[in-house]
Order: sequence, then structure tokens, then C-alpha cells
Amino acid sequence: MQKYLIIGGAGFIGSHLSEELLGQGNKIVIIDNASIKITSPKIKSYKISIDDRKKVFGIFKKEKPDFVFHLAGAINLRRPIEDPLFIKDIDFLSRTAIILEACKENNVKKIVFVSSGGAIYENAKIIPTKEDYFASPNSLYGSASLMIEKYIALYCNNHAMHFTIPRVSNVYGPRQWQSGFIPATITKLLKKESPVIFGTGNQTRDFIYISDLVEALIILVKKGKNEIYNVGSGKEISLKKAFAEIKSLSDSNISATYKNAKISETQRSVMNIKKIQKEFNWSPKTNFTQGLLKTIEWHKDLRKNG
Repeated sequence: MQKYLIIGGAGFIGSHLSEELLGQGNKIVIIDNASIKITSPKIKSYKISIDDRKKVFGIFKKEKPDFVFHLAGAINLRRPIEDPLFIKDIDFLSRTAIILEACKENNVKKIVFVSSGGAIYENAKIIPTKEDYFASPNSLYGSASLMIEKYIALYCNNHAMHFTIPRVSNVYGPRQWQSGFIPATITKLLKKESPVIFGTGNQTRDFIYISDLVEALIILVKKGKNEIYNVGSGKEISLKKAFAEIKSLSDSNISATYKNAKISETQRSVMNIKKIQKEFNWSPKTNFTQGLLKTIEWHKDLRKNG
């Protein structure tokens, strides 16, 4: 039995990850500054901010985790610069430093930072994109994610610590926030409203179902050291095609509303996943249609049960 500390464990990915690790007989501790809805009384949770160094160090000292998942990236840097949450997230490297120092002081076996492949490979000229591609993100969020990666690698190498960085594509599934394209589209169609697609809809994304991602994360926390791995479906799907699939599976006759994109966005995005396939024999098991069906059913149950 191992003990896992999941920072950002109340979120979409973190909640699924904690449940799966718990089901495999491990001890789970969650740190999050959001309200935590515990899915099992066996999961221990702390509602604090990672900025609170004293409390974070106290939790690490008390819990003595074997492994740490860092899911609290600079996600708020996607917000408008006037947003208070954006301003708070500017200090993303200090937050990461607190986590790394706590890991070092408490002899954590490995830290896994869940990064964003889509943001880091923005406007990549090589599609599908491999881990060794010279990334040059054109958004603050993508740049921050890359900086966190490099900081973790530098710190761990200097202190003989182990890390793994999965660069994750567009994950989807039950419990995802409404800001994602898939949950936003499903919600609109179930309300009999027209979903909005910004741009032409020909822009492509690499969608991975949540259970496949969780399986990969658990493999990567146990295997491999000081490496970066792409974790996605390896398949390129346009937003127009994704919408058509969701519409069909939802038995809807509502069309999408197309609007001009508010900001410049990546037109093609798909990751090369041969590295993780070759080294660990991992491949996603859930195809896009299967994943959408499960996600749509979850949204229908949510609406039915309030």
C-alpha cells in the first residue's frame, strides 16, 4: 500500500485519479483550495491554498506521502488579465517551489506534474507533435506550463529527486467543468439551445477520455524517471466533427452557432504518443464515440437528479 498526495485533487482529473488509486488499495490525501466533495470517507482532504507554505509543510510532515501528483498548474492564466484569479496565478513558480521543497524535505519518491500538451505545442509545425519538439507557446498559460516543467526538471535534477511530466491533450468525461468544448456542447444540446463554435470549426484537437488518462497517470507515477510523456489519443478530430458526433449521440436536431474567434487559437493539435506506447505498452482503450456516450449519459443523469 502506498500513500498518494494529490494537489488539486478536488478537480475533474484529480477526483477520478483519487478514486482509482483508492480502489487499488492505496491511501489518498487531497489538497485543494476549492470545496472538496469527498467520494469516499477513506479519502483525507485539506482545503487550503498551496500559497500557504506553513500549512503545506505541516501536511507533508504529518501525512508523509510516498508520491505526489501536482495538478495545480497555472490554469487561471487563461482568464482575462483583469481577473483577480489571473493576478493570483502570476506567482505560479513560487507555488511550485513550495511543493518541491516539501517533497524534498519529506523524501517523496516521485512528483508527477500534469502539464498541458495542447498549450505547450501551440501552433506546432510538426503534426502529430513529439515530446522533443522545440516548443514555443504563444499564450501566457502555455508559457507558464513550460516554465513549471523546466523548473521541476532543474530542481529535481539538482536534488537527486525523481519526477515525471505527462503532457496531456484535451481530456473529457463526467464531472468536467463547463468551460470545455465537449461539456459545454452537451449541456447546450440537452437544454435544447444552440452551442457556439468559435471560428470555422475546422480547428482540430486530440481528445482523450478521463479513464484512459487516469490509467496512464498511474503507470507514469510507478514507472519511468525524469522524463516527459505525451498522453493523448493520438487522433486528430475537428470541432465540427466532434459537434456532429455529440449531436447525433444526443438525438438532437439543433445546429451550432458559428461566431468569430475572440482570440487567435491553435488550428491543428494532435500529439504523437509512440513514446509511452513503446516504453510502457499503454494505449487509450476508449474510442471517441464510447467516451461521448458515457459523458452524455452522465450529463443526462445530472439533469434528471438535479
